[in-house]
Amino acid sequence: MSPRVAVTAEQFWHKVPGGTARAVGRILDELVAIGTFEIQGVAARHSKAELAAVELPIPVRCSWVPRPILYEAWHRLGLFRVERLTGPVDLIWAAAMVVPPPTAPMVVSVHDLDFLAHPERLSARGRSFFPRAWKATCERADLMVCHSELVARDLEQQGIGLERVRVAPLGVDLVDVGSNATDEIRRRWSLPHDFVLWVGTLEPRKNLRNLVAAMAMVPDLVLVVAGPDGWVVDGDDVLAPLGARVKRVGRVSDADLHALYAAATLFVLPSLAEGFGLPVLEAMAQGTPVVTSSGTATEEVASGAAVLVDPLDPESIAEGIRSVLSDPELANRLGRAGLERASERTWAATAAAYANAFSEVILR
Repeated sequence: MSPRVAVTAEQFWHKVPGGTARAVGRILDELVAIGTFEIQGVAARHSKAELAAVELPIPVRCSWVPRPILYEAWHRLGLFRVERLTGPVDLIWAAAMVVPPPTAPMVVSVHDLDFLAHPERLSARGRSFFPRAWKATCERADLMVCHSELVARDLEQQGIGLERVRVAPLGVDLVDVGSNATDEIRRRWSLPHDFVLWVGTLEPRKNLRNLVAAMAMVPDLVLVVAGPDGWVVDGDDVLAPLGARVKRVGRVSDADLHALYAAATLFVLPSLAEGFGLPVLEAMAQGTPVVTSSGTATEEVASGAAVLVDPLDPESIAEGIRSVLSDPELANRLGRAGLERASERTWAATAAAYANAFSEVILR
């Protein structure tokens, strides 16, 4: 009989699922393909229509309580055993640092620790949620899985012994977009041939304000902003200085996102902090040159295949952009190096690392 794993799946129904849900979804796809585990999702109360709106490769059982009560009950009171929904399990995977009572061995995904150093970057709800989630993680996790060596070092600095930490770098899908798709994207949103692309949720650590200041130093170039509204950041206010030189396309489908990456002249992500930086890898998978932050996990992801800048200095960001735009040989070299780097990062490898962590904990 296959070991049974319960995975917390409520993040797929958050108003802003973000990169965490995208990554967990692809890891689940590959874990199901591996076939070693019988995986059951657990979530808060949802209607049939809400459940049908999210496609997952695993069945999901829902509690009778809504999300806020479920999260509070898990973190504050240690109530609502996942086995009430799933039956007996051999392992609990807390995939988004929402940590149920430890009624079975537990693996917790820790995507980043920026909330500890910079709570001011969180929403009011986040400032309430994350300290309790972190406390529960420290107390309940048999293993913590993170996606970069940078986060592993952050965990060690927080007093977590590295014997409790495993690193599973995220993967990327290599998609052949083709010129028809990129031409169609340009037509649909009236995009020029050359543009800078930024992808993410509009929230403080993504540092869109400094990117806008940098773009103001690079005449005539259009900035395309893809991704949903998040918290604290007013997108219209932040983007206003660029006037007609900015184009917001909002949240887009995966197919459109691949086409945007492929069509862009340059992808720029000057984040203040990342636990991995999946958009950097996605841009490199389309052979698009990348400018990103030094000193964050995106530097680790790029691994020499990007121009690195100081995210706190708009002039540094602007110079990074200008260096690529003014040097076609550099742009081509970055594109080739990025594509080679992306080809080394597969979701199958990410899932295999998770499967190893699951087996390690189950067999203890």
